[in-house]
Amino acid sequence: MPKVPFGPTYDEMLHPSTIDPKIREKALHAKEDELDPINLFNITWKNEENEVNKIVLPKALTGVDANIVVLLGKYFPSGSHKVGPAYATLIEGCVDKDIVPGKHTILGPSTGNFGIGVSYICNLMKYDSIVIMPDNMSKERYDRILRYGAKLDLTPGTESDVILTLERTYELKKNPDYRSLAQFELLPNYRFHRHVTGNSAIEAVKNVGNGRIACFASAPGSAGTLAAGDQIKKAFPEAKIVALEPYECSTLTNGGRGQHRIEGIGDKMCTLIHNVLNTDFIALIKDEDSVRGLKIIHDAPQILIEHGLTPKAAEDLREMFGVSSICNIIGAIKMAKYLRLSEGDNVVTIATDGFDRYNSVIEDLNHRVLETEDFVLRRWFKDIFYKTSIEDIEDVRTAESKERLFKQKENDWLKFNYSIDYLNQMRQMKFWDEEYEKIHHYDQMIKEMRGKDL
Repeated sequence: MPKVPFGPTYDEMLHPSTIDPKIREKALHAKEDELDPINLFNITWKNEENEVNKIVLPKALTGVDANIVVLLGKYFPSGSHKVGPAYATLIEGCVDKDIVPGKHTILGPSTGNFGIGVSYICNLMKYDSIVIMPDNMSKERYDRILRYGAKLDLTPGTESDVILTLERTYELKKNPDYRSLAQFELLPNYRFHRHVTGNSAIEAVKNVGNGRIACFASAPGSAGTLAAGDQIKKAFPEAKIVALEPYECSTLTNGGRGQHRIEGIGDKMCTLIHNVLNTDFIALIKDEDSVRGLKIIHDAPQILIEHGLTPKAAEDLREMFGVSSICNIIGAIKMAKYLRLSEGDNVVTIATDGFDRYNSVIEDLNHRVLETEDFVLRRWFKDIFYKTSIEDIEDVRTAESKERLFKQKENDWLKFNYSIDYLNQMRQMKFWDEEYEKIHHYDQMIKEMRGKDL
């Protein structure tokens, strides 16, 4: 049986300062050699100084008094925070001895970043992998997955057709030599984001504004990132947790299932791991605003400077965000207005990745619109950032709204052989808290098994 590298515990991903200093130093030095397995120990929101990688957006960009605090996923190995749940799901499978090195091939259903994370983690941990994803995503996603050594199994459609990737995964899983890192349904994704992302978000606001989180807004793809909200509510019970959906694919809001261009979110389902108990609002974001907003930030720093950003601030923003990141930023601005937040209040959101996988998306935008001269971009800037409306926001704190979301989950997951008894357990916070507490067991087992391998 081949020897498989074991990486960090959940707590070490949250607090990399607790990693053995020799391993931590070696991992930091290996960042330029991304295929060195020691990079497993760089799966964290923290930088070399053990501070959260974040930016507090200039108010000249957001147009609101509240602080918009963005955690930056581009600094994770492979360039996206999705590598965290990919690693967590694989390592738990190893601990449970459900995934065996040298025997099992790993399946990664995805629309992009999770698939990249699966291919990257499998490269480092020496597993063969197959990423199942729609055939109309950005070219950069496919290129990176192949570069990390995974095979691609493409299903028809776009982001909104992710259900086809699930159906294909379930078909492939009939082969006993395949194991799936199913981000939409497996709870390691929830555990990673509740513990690592949630607590990192809490740390990120310690010296910002009043030091509290008034609102956490994130678009659900797998809904893993929304699990951070469960931990945020433990620290700040007044915090509002907001799921952001594409206006064109408003499944959680009203069952809408249209096509959209915000890669990584809005997957025509209420995912199994989405704890709808702690979702307070659902807000709709138009896909074209997200793509146009990315173009402005990346291609037109002069527009940002005209509106008050320093040249350095405008330049620093250019590579920080992808399309879903802009969606999240627009959603954070929308909620700051809706909740009437003031100076000192903090809205936290996530930048899943950076610009490096979206050149083709901007090229497509340039082909679709007639003009992208500065006078057009100035209008886009004001419409997207300054004139963000408080329309298309639904309060889902009522019992009726929760019941509707639970019924949506039943409709989506009973057909994948989950029992109604299991789904009903998710109606109680006890279920989610007990699942979260399993991190202690897995941390202990990772340490024991890692000691045999390092």
